[in-house]
Amino acid sequence: MLIKNIEQRIKINKIVSLSAIGFAIFIVIAGFFFSYRMIQDSRKSIYVLDNGVPVLAKQTDVLLNRPVEYKAQIELFHRLFFTLAPDDAYIKENIQKSLYLIDDSGKKEYTNLREKGFYNQIVASSSMVSIHADSITLNMEQNKFKFFGKQMITRKSSVITRKLVTEGFFEDIIRSPNNPHGVLLKNWRIIDNEELSNQTKNSY
Repeated sequence: MLIKNIEQRIKINKIVSLSAIGFAIFIVIAGFFFSYRMIQDSRKSIYVLDNGVPVLAKQTDVLLNRPVEYKAQIELFHRLFFTLAPDDAYIKENIQKSLYLIDDSGKKEYTNLREKGFYNQIVASSSMVSIHADSITLNMEQNKFKFFGKQMITRKSSVITRKLVTEGFFEDIIRSPNNPHGVLLKNWRIIDNEELSNQTKNSY
């Protein structure tokens, strides 16, 4: 009888010990899990200084904002590439900034326009060139975009409005000061640049 009591106590102690060890392991794992979750949540919270006052701001999922960044990059490239003034230095500066956002297809189009004398005409006629983006469509499966807009060429005596439709592809790259969105446009081409109107300015 005594031996049986001792064996039962040993079994009970063993069960209690194993239960305690299992519970301790569970507590440790749960602690690591909740700590990890807290660290992840804290990384999504950032503080922005507003006139020296820290304001809590929540970081959103990068993937949710990516299509917005793609469109912003496409609009930025077209604005830099097609916003021109009768100033060689200004044209070169804008073109140089735009070429950081695109592969060699941008350089090829720039060379093509330069060889046609487009930039010389801008300077010689004291023209201003600007664009207006109507819409940008994205095909996320093919990483393809299409830009729809208008190009305005303002001269001393007239204002020429041309349709501007381009297309190409986009690719994620590392962000840099020259490419803050981390997007590279590829295989870009102009598919429609027909003249829509040519309005003569009133001279008084």
